[in-house]
Amino acid sequence: MAEWFVGPIMEKIINTCSDYLEEQVGWQTGLKKELQRLRENHPKIQAVVFAANQAQISDQNPALNKWIWQLRDAVDEADDVLDEFEYMKLKQQLTKNTEETKKRRAFSNASFLIESASKIRKVGKRAFKNDPNLKRLEEVVQKLDNISAGVSNFLHLLNIAKQEQQEQQRELFEARETGPLPTNDLIGRGEAKEFVMQWLRKPSNEHRGTDLYRNISLLSIVGHGGMGKTTLLQHVYEDEMTKEFDLKMWVCVSNNFDVKKVIADMLECLQKERLEALGALQKSLQKEVKSKRFLLVLDDVWEEEEERDKTKWGNVLAPVASGSFGSKILVTTRTESVALMFQKVIKDKQKPMKLEGLEEEECLELLNIHAFAVDDLDDQRKLKLKSITTEIVKKLSGSPLAAKVICGDLNSNLDEGHWRRVLDSVLEIIKLGENVIMPALRLSYVHLPQPLKSCFTFCSIFPQDYKFDKNDLVRQWIALGFIQLSHIQGEILEDIGGRYFDVLVKKNFFDNFDNNFGYYYYKMHDLIHELAQSVSKDECLRVEDSKKLPSPIPKTLRHLSIQAENPYILKEIGKFKYLRSLSLLYLPSYQNICALSKIFKASRSLRLLCIWAPNLEIIPEEIENLIHLRYLEIDCHNLTMLPRSLSNLYHLKYIIYDESKRIIYDGSIIFGQSKGDDFLPSNIHNLSNLCYMNLYQNFSQNFFSSICGIGKLMSLQELEMFDLRDVSGYRIGELENMNDLCKLGINCLENVKNEEEACSAKLYAKRRLTNLTLCWSNTDSRNINLDEKVLDNLHPPTCLRNLSIKGYWGARSPTWMNNVNPIFRIEKIELTDCLECETLPPFGRLLFLKSLQLDNMPKVQCLESKFNGNIDTYRAFPLLEVLHIRRLEALEDWFEAGVAAEDGSLFPCLIKLELQNCPKLKELPSLPSKLKSFKMRSAAWTTLNFCSNSNPIPLESLWVFQCPNITSLPLADEIARLAALRSLSITKCPNLISLGRYREVETTNNCHLMLSYLWISDPSVLLMEPLRSITSLKELSISSNDEVVSFPNEAEQWFLNNRSSLSELRFSGLKSLESLPSTLESLSSLQKLSISNVPMLQELPNLPSSLEYLNISNVLMLRELPNLPPSLKYLTIYGKCHPELKERYREDGGSDRHNIAHIPYIHIST
Repeated sequence: MAEWFVGPIMEKIINTCSDYLEEQVGWQTGLKKELQRLRENHPKIQAVVFAANQAQISDQNPALNKWIWQLRDAVDEADDVLDEFEYMKLKQQLTKNTEETKKRRAFSNASFLIESASKIRKVGKRAFKNDPNLKRLEEVVQKLDNISAGVSNFLHLLNIAKQEQQEQQRELFEARETGPLPTNDLIGRGEAKEFVMQWLRKPSNEHRGTDLYRNISLLSIVGHGGMGKTTLLQHVYEDEMTKEFDLKMWVCVSNNFDVKKVIADMLECLQKERLEALGALQKSLQKEVKSKRFLLVLDDVWEEEEERDKTKWGNVLAPVASGSFGSKILVTTRTESVALMFQKVIKDKQKPMKLEGLEEEECLELLNIHAFAVDDLDDQRKLKLKSITTEIVKKLSGSPLAAKVICGDLNSNLDEGHWRRVLDSVLEIIKLGENVIMPALRLSYVHLPQPLKSCFTFCSIFPQDYKFDKNDLVRQWIALGFIQLSHIQGEILEDIGGRYFDVLVKKNFFDNFDNNFGYYYYKMHDLIHELAQSVSKDECLRVEDSKKLPSPIPKTLRHLSIQAENPYILKEIGKFKYLRSLSLLYLPSYQNICALSKIFKASRSLRLLCIWAPNLEIIPEEIENLIHLRYLEIDCHNLTMLPRSLSNLYHLKYIIYDESKRIIYDGSIIFGQSKGDDFLPSNIHNLSNLCYMNLYQNFSQNFFSSICGIGKLMSLQELEMFDLRDVSGYRIGELENMNDLCKLGINCLENVKNEEEACSAKLYAKRRLTNLTLCWSNTDSRNINLDEKVLDNLHPPTCLRNLSIKGYWGARSPTWMNNVNPIFRIEKIELTDCLECETLPPFGRLLFLKSLQLDNMPKVQCLESKFNGNIDTYRAFPLLEVLHIRRLEALEDWFEAGVAAEDGSLFPCLIKLELQNCPKLKELPSLPSKLKSFKMRSAAWTTLNFCSNSNPIPLESLWVFQCPNITSLPLADEIARLAALRSLSITKCPNLISLGRYREVETTNNCHLMLSYLWISDPSVLLMEPLRSITSLKELSISSNDEVVSFPNEAEQWFLNNRSSLSELRFSGLKSLESLPSTLESLSSLQKLSISNVPMLQELPNLPSSLEYLNISNVLMLRELPNLPPSLKYLTIYGKCHPELKERYREDGGSDRHNIAHIPYIHIST
């Protein structure tokens, strides 16, 4: 990270100091000379530090390393002084209009520092000499100048560094150069190889017209270093099938990409002479491949700068465009950005193939093959050693290369003790082993732009397997000064930081995960985390042993994360003079409040502070010493209020107080205490730089609404919800100058008195506003006309993407919504509880609308009205993907009379459709052709209509609930087209008599529904085709039936047909059911069984030996359990159950408790 501080930060210091000291009195002339020397030395310093980093020569040169850290210390001190000046400037701006400030203005030295040069000259020379802040500035500049002068001692290293870097690149290329012949067996990559082979067999991915590369298909293999990308393609390249190509070429590109060399290597594969000129090389290659079907492998491609790389690869690939139809290019790379760059050059849409780590079983096979390469062990010893490799493999994250490195240590000594030592040192061995893995990974790091290096290395402060939130990490980067402003007008630091993060994801420094609830999180591969730790060892430290600190700790430490219950350890923190970020975990005792006070007094340079202390009730007021603080995260669930002095930290940009999770600490669940109205300091509005404040809690308080004069927080980007009051400081006019808002919620709009007051919010002027929620909360009688006028004057800006309106009582839509142009690019609209609204705006005309949700609008009769009254047909809702319609009791038709969608053009992109409580709505002519999820509840439809064409139906989930008019669902009719259907629910449809006409020909063609999840209320549905024939169901729920008493014999047989697949079974809300299927014992794959609200059930059948979870609740007649299988891990009995059942199995002396003693986790409610 050294380049970072000698680049933009040092330049900022030089320029800012020059501005402060310009035209000062004569005693400062020496300082001007020092600043001039600094400006002259700056390029030399940058060159030396850059060379030291690139060639890694500072590790071998202690003097250079020491000088770089001395320089950085001086830069940080100067940065602190300038930051204090800015702090005083903010303080002055805040107080200059108050009466108290007016009285003291004549005596305030701080004001001198922020006035213009002409005002400063009015103060005498003596005043400047006595000013301690200017004296500090003079001292830090002199220190910086003295240290910078030492750069001359290291200028001679530039040539050495350049030579060493070239030598390193040459050696690295030689070590990494690959050829087409496999050197390793292909283990665990059979499916990946088959995928590539299938792709090679395909004539072409798509018809691409007259494109230059229309005859060529591209497939990129993307994966971390050591994942086996090269080995995979070596086995593909040497496969017999590839002999079908007229020409084959293998080129190892590696990190030193040269256009002419790559073309020359391609020609050499074709046994042609090497040429020098680019034109001659291109012509020769073009001649060789013309009209021939070729296979080209480009192995180990790196990225330098995208646009330049696109041009260079365009020069490489232009000659091969003359190849014949069916030619193929395979690329291996570590970064998705390279794959995307090749897609742009070739204009091929084939998605890259992501090569993940091996499965644990496959990695174990690879590990054992290499570990026991010399097999002269008896079976007993081998068995013991294999038990160790089983543990080792869990630490390798599926990396084949890591497995090979570890094997080098294992098979050198077959002693069990040695193998156990290897087990305890896996990551250390990988870090050092054979100089193979870490140098390769470090190359990825070296190729990063400098600001991204700083962002990446900071991530080592987080523990392994940490789940990163993109936005939160970006905020921390901003707080620490890692994000550079760009030249793009209107772009803020959060935008730039988000782009940095996206680049790191594309370069595989982060892996993307989805929690299946629409939330994405990111993790670092274990080896990438090791890389981050290795390149940040001098400045980042994470301490997880709460009893002691490691020794020695580098004096250069900038970032510290520590789990500490020991007050002694907390006292040690104050010794780290240059600490920029501090994360404190576990602070349970009162003693630590005192320790915190001392930390706040000593660690004054902190920019970022995180405190996780469940039992801490107060944060010391000494936090006011942290005047440089930008980011504060507090997770103290018993905290009753934030420190009052928080409102004096004028640099603060981010405050996070999040108690949305139940935290388990010392074995108990901790809930946050209720907060009072004084939880926030009354002067929180003083924080004019505050951009983001997350105050999520488990209670109903809206802390934002407690802020009087919230309009002073003009930098705020998100205001989740603000409750308006008819009191000064809480009116809608507070929003007038909050023009940085990206997300805004306004509640209690009934308190807006007139349209002029509504207009004072100036929503239209907020050029970054993308999310807007407008709410009326008073359900008493209101002035409908006023509601309409207020909403007319809450005109959002054209940048709006998401709009939600709740509780609006106007009869018409706002004027700005009826004209689609002002909200032309809106993507999501929610209208809720708009009880008087009779017609909807022309939503079908919004070309970018992706989601539309309508709820509780009882007077709306049609979804889409005429547009300006003169267009009868049009392509409606062209990009809509999600449509939810709930509680629109008067809704009869999809269109107003006289308006119709063109055939097949209604909802052409719809993926998810939900209809609920729309009893008059007509059936759709056919379900949209791209629909994947359809839920219907309390609707009047009698059936479903699928598209009449022969294309596959992409429907994955179908839920039909409480639809009494439904008589048939045409599943059997379309079974051949419903291959994607995995989830089906049919409940409370009493008149359903058919699931379609099931033809014998479907059985002979092996056409069956491949359901994974089924939810029904009537067991007889199981006997209707095509459900009768399914044999692969994983989850079944039977619920909400008051009539079924037992299961018929045919249903018992159905359970047997699914015994090898059914893993989860639920019975609930079956008021008359007296017995469960007797065949349950035969369900050999069943792991979870839940029985709830089945009051007449008196006994359970024998349960299968595979069962792991058994939940019983509200089963009033059940007195005892059968013999429970040894496999059972969890038993839960709760709710209204028979007293005898709970008495038999209670923990303290139940008569049959011994029968369930083998179960690890038992919960029986009292």
